[in-house]
Formats: sequence, C-alpha cells, structure tokens
Amino acid sequence: MPEAWRRVVVEAVTPEVDGGRTQIKRICGDRLLVEADVFADGHDAVSAELRYRRPGRPDWESVSMTPIGDDRFRGELALEQAGRYIYVPVGWIDGFATWRADLQKRRAAGQDLRVELAAGALLVTEAADRATGPDRSRLRAWAASMLRAGPEGEALADAPELAATMARYPDRSQQGSYPVELGVLVERPRARCGAWYEAFPRSWAREPGRHGTLADLAERLPYVADMGFDVLYLTPIHPIGLTSRKGPGNAITAGADDPGSPWAIGGAAGGHTAIHPQLGSLDDFHRLLRRAADLGLEVAMDLALQCSPDHPYVLEHPEWFRHRPDGSIRCAENPPKRYEDIYPLDFACEAWPALWAELREVLMYWIGQGVQIFRVDNPHTKPFAFWEWLIGEARAACPDVVFLAEAFTRPKVMRHLAKVGFSQSYTYFAWRNGSQELAAYMTELTRGASAEYLRPNLWPNTPDILTDYLQTGGRPAFAARLVLAATLAASYGVYGPAFELCEARAAAPGSEEYLASEKYEVRSWDLAAPGLQPLIARVNAIRRDHACLQVNTGLAFHPTGNDQLIAYTRHSPEAGELLLVVVNVNPFAREQGWVQLPLGDLGLPTDAPYQMHDLLSDARYTWQGPGGYVALDPQVMPAHVFRVRTRLRRENDFDYYS
Repeated sequence: MPEAWRRVVVEAVTPEVDGGRTQIKRICGDRLLVEADVFADGHDAVSAELRYRRPGRPDWESVSMTPIGDDRFRGELALEQAGRYIYVPVGWIDGFATWRADLQKRRAAGQDLRVELAAGALLVTEAADRATGPDRSRLRAWAASMLRAGPEGEALADAPELAATMARYPDRSQQGSYPVELGVLVERPRARCGAWYEAFPRSWAREPGRHGTLADLAERLPYVADMGFDVLYLTPIHPIGLTSRKGPGNAITAGADDPGSPWAIGGAAGGHTAIHPQLGSLDDFHRLLRRAADLGLEVAMDLALQCSPDHPYVLEHPEWFRHRPDGSIRCAENPPKRYEDIYPLDFACEAWPALWAELREVLMYWIGQGVQIFRVDNPHTKPFAFWEWLIGEARAACPDVVFLAEAFTRPKVMRHLAKVGFSQSYTYFAWRNGSQELAAYMTELTRGASAEYLRPNLWPNTPDILTDYLQTGGRPAFAARLVLAATLAASYGVYGPAFELCEARAAAPGSEEYLASEKYEVRSWDLAAPGLQPLIARVNAIRRDHACLQVNTGLAFHPTGNDQLIAYTRHSPEAGELLLVVVNVNPFAREQGWVQLPLGDLGLPTDAPYQMHDLLSDARYTWQGPGGYVALDPQVMPAHVFRVRTRLRRENDFDYYS
C-alpha cells in the first residue's frame, strides 16, 4: 500500500529536539519516557508501541505504549548500556480491539451477535496465520469456538487471554510510523553527576618554593578525597615552551626560573602525549591514577588543543598553523590581547585531515593510559564539526568517556557544543549572584528545551575567574556559593586550594584575575590552614546521601519575601526525598524571611506538623502550614539545607519523623 494511503498518524513526540536532528541525553539506568499522539481517521481503535535499537545492534525491539487519553500514548524504555539508542513510536489500526468494543455495544443494545462473532472469528483466524508455535493452534481453536456463537463464543470474546494473544500478532498493514528516527545518547552516571576539584600539580609540593610533582600530588590526595570530591581535574601536565614564555601575572617576559603557563603546550621534551619532566614520568602518572582510584577519585585531564612556539608540531607540520603575510606563524589573539606563548592550530587548513587524525591519536593515547574524563579548553574556538567527529570517534572506542566543555561563550554556541556531543558544560553561574537571576537562570537550564541535552556543571571560581562577589564577600560569599553550586545542579566544581582557603586577592581593581595567579607561577598552599574544608566535606556527603541532588530535575523555587534570600526544593518522589535549601545571597548582613511552600505539590500535610532537619547544623525545627520563618547570619552560616520529614510516628512515648 502506498505510504500516502496510511491511515495512522504519529506526531507530537516528546522528547524531541530540533525535529530529531539533536539527540537527547540520558544516563545508564534511566528510563526514557516517550509520549506521542497516535490516531487515525474514523472510529477504529489504535494501538502503539515504541520501537528501539540498542547501541551497536542492527535489530529493532519494541515495548508497548499505553493510551493516556486524547489520542496520546506513553511508553517507557529502559536504558541499560552506554551508547546511542534509536527510538521511533509507531501505531496501527487495532481491528480486534475495534471489534470487541463494537461487540460490547451491540450486546448492550440486545442485538443478535451471531454475525459479529463470525466476523471476530475471521480476525482471530487471520491472526493465527501470523502466529507461530503453540499460539497458532490456540488461536485457531478459539476461532472455531467463536463460530459456534452462543454463550461460549460471547464469553471467549471477552477473555483477557484471547486479547493478550491477539495483541502479539496485530495486523500491521495500516501501520504508521513517526517519520524521524530519534536518538538518545546514554552515558555513565559521571556524565551527569559529580563534584570536581581542579588542581595545578606543580603547586602540591610540601616544601615552599619547590616545583611539585605528580608523586607529590598522589601523596596528598587524601586531602581532596576527605572533602568528598569525585573528580580530580588536572590542569595540563605537558611540557611548557620556553619561547615567549609568560612571567608572573602574565608578564611579557619571564625570568629563568619562571615556569610559564601550562596551557602553552610543547617543548623539547615533547608535545601533547608527553609529561613535563619536572612533574615526573608516565609511571608516576599511572601511580597517581591508581592512588586516586583507591581513594574513590577519578582523574580528569585537560584537553587543550593549542601549541607553544616550541611544540614539535611547529617544526614538523608548519602547515597546521595560520601564517601572517610575512610567513611567520600567528599567535593567539583576542584583540587587544595577544598570547605570544600560544600558537592556535588551523583546523580548516588544507592539511586538515592529517591534523584531525593526529589530534584523534592524542586523545586515544590518553584514553589508552586510563583517562576517561576530559575537560576541554575553549572548545568554542574550534569547529563544531571537528568536535562532533572527535567525540564520536572517542565514544566508538570507549563508550564511558566523558567530555566537559569550558564553553564560556555565547548561549547559542554553548548549547550547540552540547548538541554535537559534549557531556557537560560550564555555565554563567559564576556571574549569577542575585536570587532572582539565579532562579531564572537555573529554571532555564533545568526546565527549558536545552535540559534534554545540556548538562550544567556549576563552578563558583576557576583559575581565570575570581568574581567581584568572591573578592568582596569574604568567607560568607565562598560558603554561599558552595552550597548553591552543590545543590542547584548534579555537577559542580571548584578551583582549589584557592576556593576552600577563600583566596580573594585580585590582580587589579575591576579584574577577575588572581593576584599571584597560579597560571603563571608555582604557589605554595598551606593545606592545614583553616578554611571551608569541613563545610565542603559535609555538603559533598549530603550530595552522596540524597539522590535528588544527583539529577537536574525536581528543582523548584519558592517565595521568601526577601530578595536577599533564595529558597528552592529538590524533590524526588521516587526516592522519597524532599530537601529545602535556603541561602542568604547577601554576604554582609543577616537576612530573614518567610519561606512559602506549595504543600500539595510537595506532598506535605496541610493540617499536621512536619520536621525541618538542617543537615548542615543538625538542628531540627517543626513547621506547620504553608511555610516557615528563616533567618540566616552569613558570619555564622549563610545557608540551610533542610531535609523535610513527614509521617509522624510514635515509638516508646517519643515522636519520630520518618
């Protein structure tokens, strides 16, 4: 039958992004909920199923879709392995269901059913021809019984067993399908959830003034693990060029002992597959990976696809770089700024196939060494097509690889990088400080269309970003931003030890650069100094104990009557969890307000008390009704993280909340 004659229409599929051109993202273990409008002309009943293909498998499988009203159907697909699933809703005219519905109406009207039972028997006979095994003979026997009419035939027409068997062998001659095959990228849980800690390995020596090594960092890793982080992100560990090396504070000239920027990659000791000799050897790197794994940490590497003037590529492949009219290679520029110590690669040069292939080998080399997480430096300055190809190549070889985009760029560019394959993205969180702008931005990230494919990773600070809020707000500002980052999204990160030690000295007024920036010099951090370490450890423990903080769904904001307070719930009915977070975003003064909660939406009692257990202080309060009073002194603690407990029960004359 010509496709144009198909009677069944399938449309309005969710989730779907860009008409199916963009794949959505999920995590292994998730259940993908798919809905679609499935209908046909006339009054015939319609059935539907969700067809899907598993990663790397050619055959289609299917799960049934259930009608939920108004020609809308819903089906669930269990996502059990990493890779790309394909899914397509399909529907067909269900002749048997139509016949049964009509038969019931005729019976209710007292009509003679002999002819109708014969018509039903014909439908069952046709299904028997499509059936296999014991079902074939069973259907034929049922068809014969229906032809005898009478009470036995009528009873058989209503039998659930017959309906279930008929559903296995439908007449699909009028089947309609959604015209686009939709994709869902399924990744391991770390692609969605994790607490990241950024470190410059060269600054982790115990002795002040000495260049640190990978062995030093491995020895001091318990400091990071004890704070409860999941990912240790290393700034580039490759050789650093000497030509045009930058001095302290990004000075144009460097002294003989200045280490240079780790992002000026390449020198006499090698390029992107080499380790800086002062950091150690490949064996040292492997020992670091093993030590991290023993402590529950996974190591992420920086993938910075750029070169110093001393990189071997410059001599061996000058065709991979842009040249000035005088023949010299053009350095990196962001006018009026110039980065003389970095040569950007020309991804669109005539020799691009060889360049792309070489960069693939770089990535595969480190995957081969055991690295499965990469933070990608400035991906928005390279072609989208390159990333789509490279990430696809990496995932084909290692489905568990995770990519974080350092995409501090325009919103549409950031979103498109997520579409081409990046697992996570940096966001504008660092610059969203007021309660209203935070609520609006996080609502956009977690409820808008981009939530299907862009996973936020919230960073209060980075080596490039020391916001005015942190510069001026002192310890309360760092504490508030920690709680916000760690509870607003499933993934967050900090640049340490600068963060937990509340490093707030800027290079100059109005600058977001650090004074004595670790990007250009070796720092010596006193890890025993009092800081936010205990609070970070507590917050990360709360994240691990509560599933609602490990996803980006279930976030809702609530009025407080005070713009200096932000209040939001993280709700997971499936996990039986409800958290209320309240943060004072004013680091300079005590703020108070009345948090208003939608009791019905949150499953809270309207006529009984419920307990608010502050997981930060262990204090407990009893609220009743649509909200409660909150006062937060930033000098003491700028936040509450309440676990909301209901269902009061009595044991041994004591009241408990479960």
